[in-house]
Amino acid sequence: MSALGDTFAWFRAWGRAALFASAAAAAALSLSAYTARTRALAVREIYFNAWHVLPGFTLFMALLGFVVIRVTIGLARDYGLAQFALELVFRAVVLELIPLMAAFYVALRSGSAMVTEVAMMRVSGELDELFAAHIDPYEREFVPRIAAAAISVFALTIVSCTVVMCVAYLVTYGANPSGLDEFARTVARVFGPRAIAGFMLKSFLFGAAVAVIPIAAGLDATRDRGSVSGAVMGGMVRLFVTLALIELLSLVAKYV
Repeated sequence: MSALGDTFAWFRAWGRAALFASAAAAAALSLSAYTARTRALAVREIYFNAWHVLPGFTLFMALLGFVVIRVTIGLARDYGLAQFALELVFRAVVLELIPLMAAFYVALRSGSAMVTEVAMMRVSGELDELFAAHIDPYEREFVPRIAAAAISVFALTIVSCTVVMCVAYLVTYGANPSGLDEFARTVARVFGPRAIAGFMLKSFLFGAAVAVIPIAAGLDATRDRGSVSGAVMGGMVRLFVTLALIELLSLVAKYV
């Protein structure tokens, strides 16, 4: 009976997250959500989630990309598939690995913090005070955080992809410019309109999930401080499941 109750609670939590996403989307369409305060909050979150960590994250992705690219190209040459090595790198590393890593990084850095912050607003009664004062917390607190998380994931993804593509060229051709024509043809073959559209959509969904699910989980907290830890744990689990599902569906749409 307890397992059945836990299952129902799990589905109810997903339902509340979906309702919150709908309400946040509606609030984002309101012009009243775009005030000086909300812009300042969004800028602060972008600085914390993206700009502040950009050098370290980019360096990490460059090192990771270098290792994966060397292994991939080496294996491709061993099996006589050297002509497909660069395309494989673009499809596996640039289109799949980097967006997922960027989403996980922002989730680990800010996801639990957002759950805790929103849950403490619930515990302290701050959200109830906002409603009593006829102030919409969606417009004032939630929409800026969602926008900032989406922008942060997208920014880290784009910068890291650009750097890793440069690393891929250097690993494949060295500093010799003679490989530019072949490199450009491979880029054009891989990054067609459909691939770019899918890449943009996946990055947007990753960014939205990183903010929407933790905030919705924080709203599940009650006035009891003991509910905060449960909200954090449940929110992070649902977030990682969602990111994995988005990546899985993306792979199915492309290759199955």
